[in-house]
Amino acid sequence: MHNRRPHEAEQILGELLKTHPQDARPLNLFAYSLLMQNRAHDTIAVLEPAVRRFHDPELDTQLALALRQAGRNDDALLRLRRAAKRRPPFPPAFYELGCLLFSMKRNGEAVEALNLGLEAAPTPELSGQFGHVFLALRDYAGAKKAFARTLSFAATAPDALWGMGKAHQGTGENRAAIDYFRRCLAQMPNDTGSLLNLGYSLLEVGDLDAGHDCFRKAARGSETNYAGALATLVKSRRGRFWLKPSEAKSFLRGDVRKP
Repeated sequence: MHNRRPHEAEQILGELLKTHPQDARPLNLFAYSLLMQNRAHDTIAVLEPAVRRFHDPELDTQLALALRQAGRNDDALLRLRRAAKRRPPFPPAFYELGCLLFSMKRNGEAVEALNLGLEAAPTPELSGQFGHVFLALRDYAGAKKAFARTLSFAATAPDALWGMGKAHQGTGENRAAIDYFRRCLAQMPNDTGSLLNLGYSLLEVGDLDAGHDCFRKAARGSETNYAGALATLVKSRRGRFWLKPSEAKSFLRGDVRKP
């Protein structure tokens, strides 16, 4: 599965389950191999009888992921709430519960779920998701605290570095944001979102040439990248605006350096 060969993993684990049907570990991995193949309904068929037999929070969480993949968010929510109540605490259940509630725009409940998870079993993943919820709520102080906790576990985690950059950007601290976006790009050099945010903050502090270079890099590769770069640049307080689309395209290609 680590090598993206879930079909072969499924075959191996299926044979193992024939001789070890009462072992929850291969069953969990078998279900995961099905999920990797986007076979949500097959995963549900395997796990629904298993969760009644094993009472395992990991299997409960896997079933919730399959239900969510199948578009059954309410059923997934019930399953995750059940998994989050099991003892000892199972951190991924709280994480998935927070992610699901966040995706359903139930941000207050997402905060509550993630808070309970952090109290029971603090992990970098829970802190990181907490940070994204706070960003959505424009609670930049809360976001900084959450992402800082993640970075205390993993100092080069790209998602947390990006989140810290956005939190500082949200409070107008663009020089600090620049540092975090650059650190994020050191881990993911071609990340379009980080390039656009870095470019925006560079423009905000007056470093126009470096900012424009970021937008040019972000615009490469596809029409979608180009459209995103153009939209962000036009909306920036110190951005650019063109009457002719051809002039914008030339600028982002690097053909035109001066207005």
